[in-house]
Amino acid sequence: MPIPGSYPLLESIDEPAHLRELPRSQLTRLSEQLRGYLLESVARSGGHLAAGLGVVELTVALHYVFNTPEDRLVWDVGHQCYPHKILTGRRREIGTVRRRGGLAGFPKRDESPYDTFGVGHSSTSVSAALGMALAARLSGSRRKTVAVIGDGGMTAGEAFEALNHGGDVDPDLLVILNDNEMSISENVGALSRTFNRMLSGRLYSTLREGGKRVLAQMPREMQDLARRAEEHVKGMMVPGTFFEELGFRYFGPIDGHDLEELLPVLERLRELDGPRLLHVVTRKGKGYRRAEDDPIAYHGVKAFDPDKGLPGGSAGSRRPTYTQVFGEWLCDMAARDAALVGITPAMREGSGLVDFAKRFPERYFDVGIAEQHAVTLAAGLACEGMHPVLAIYSTFLQRGYDQLIHDVAIQNLPVVLAIDRAGVVGADGPTHHGAFDLSYLRCIPNMTVMAPADENECRQMLFTATRCGGPAAVRYPRGTGPGVDVEKEMRALRVGRGEVRRSGGNVAILAFGSMVAPALGAGESLDATVVNMRFVKPLDTELIERLAQTHQLLVTVEENVVAGGGGSAVAEALANADIEVGLMQIGLPDHFVTHGEPQALLAELGLDAEGLEGRIRTRLPRASRDQSGTAG
Repeated sequence: MPIPGSYPLLESIDEPAHLRELPRSQLTRLSEQLRGYLLESVARSGGHLAAGLGVVELTVALHYVFNTPEDRLVWDVGHQCYPHKILTGRRREIGTVRRRGGLAGFPKRDESPYDTFGVGHSSTSVSAALGMALAARLSGSRRKTVAVIGDGGMTAGEAFEALNHGGDVDPDLLVILNDNEMSISENVGALSRTFNRMLSGRLYSTLREGGKRVLAQMPREMQDLARRAEEHVKGMMVPGTFFEELGFRYFGPIDGHDLEELLPVLERLRELDGPRLLHVVTRKGKGYRRAEDDPIAYHGVKAFDPDKGLPGGSAGSRRPTYTQVFGEWLCDMAARDAALVGITPAMREGSGLVDFAKRFPERYFDVGIAEQHAVTLAAGLACEGMHPVLAIYSTFLQRGYDQLIHDVAIQNLPVVLAIDRAGVVGADGPTHHGAFDLSYLRCIPNMTVMAPADENECRQMLFTATRCGGPAAVRYPRGTGPGVDVEKEMRALRVGRGEVRRSGGNVAILAFGSMVAPALGAGESLDATVVNMRFVKPLDTELIERLAQTHQLLVTVEENVVAGGGGSAVAEALANADIEVGLMQIGLPDHFVTHGEPQALLAELGLDAEGLEGRIRTRLPRASRDQSGTAG
């Protein structure tokens, strides 16, 4: 945490009401201190940095002009919300962000009344704010509603669906497009600023409305001519014709770092009614040169020295992450298969596609934050004989679920899903924990679903997926695995076949994917049989039936919710075979898991080796429990 007294003006602000008491002349100084405080805090604790640095002045201006929290302020994605949190009473806690028991990395409704809508995934702000604006109208409230969208959020279909609806129902809604070169980009110039002041000024509004009344008395041909003339003039000067066609009055672009320009424009827009859109141009990473030069690297950071920047290499483990295993496999596979293509919904770095994009640019498709389109694009490519591989996070695939069923699975198209961030991911919390994919994939006909136990198995499963002839998913966790060497040679596994990793006594632990390693640890202490199930669908029913005949208790373990997951599949298989045997299902709980360090969360959930052992012991017969307890 920064040393007290280092940022005196900022430290006098414990809530936006204090901010609104400041003279306007001090807001630039406040912004400078807010930016410095943000940089110093995140450099010590880690977290999202570049997006927040880019919205410092915009955040100050919004809380200065609008009466928050009575006026509703909705942030998109949430990466850019750290300055907002600092100004809304959470300055002293910002150093705990994304840590267990600390502040969430995104807006969270139960954390503060200023966080009006909880987010983690992009492009929801306009829809949510539109709902709030309509609720205000229905309840007779005069409160204002503002949505801030940007950082790529305008590339998703939901944003345009909301704009299309908003322009039709005439809400009192202000949408601010924070254009930080990760979304729509336009230049900022003197002509645009001058024109914008004219557009948002009372004189222009009066003349525009007065002109409408005059034209209403004239023949329709003259009305159409005047309307076309206005659009042509505005279209030559500003890029807002598209938004105007959707029913939003467009203002901008303006410099989002210039408070002398921001404040009067926001004040004028606050007094207007109806749907309106302000185009604000900002620089991601503003004020910290390293982040300005490389906003992607400084988007989310671990603790670092601001004077030195991010470390160039890691002194820690040299083991490859699952993401790196996938990226290397994709390049190797593309070298031998000219029909292979790679698709990502705006996650090139996060999904390990950087090298592939460089080596095979004509076969690399980044569709933006448009997961639904990504899935159906893959389906279209597969229809024409291509071999699409969609690299996507577990929670992002949830957005393309309808397309996965209707466009891929029903047509039994050979689309490979490389599902990253499966299971507990850590600091991003419940919006990013991949807790449901085994459940929502397993119920879809024609799907093959695999979960690797280690790095090498991940590579071989990805290759196996390309040989399935239909939709196939390989789901793997974030970070590194057990440390198994990855074989260069690719070989297809027997589909629907598990493997016994350890033979033991009366207990058999059936582990899926990342849970194989802790299950082996628990199995040693319990003298239990441990099975790497490998496939969630099709399930190795022959192996399950054999284990049920030779063991008294079967225990399923998965880093997925129990409901509908791998354990449920085993229970269904036993019921179908009319086999009665003791069954214990262990997985993620039936509540949303908070943010924190992944290993600490898994231990807290009883999904590490020690936790598994303890939980299984509670189901052992008393004599066996006492005997194994003595042995342990």
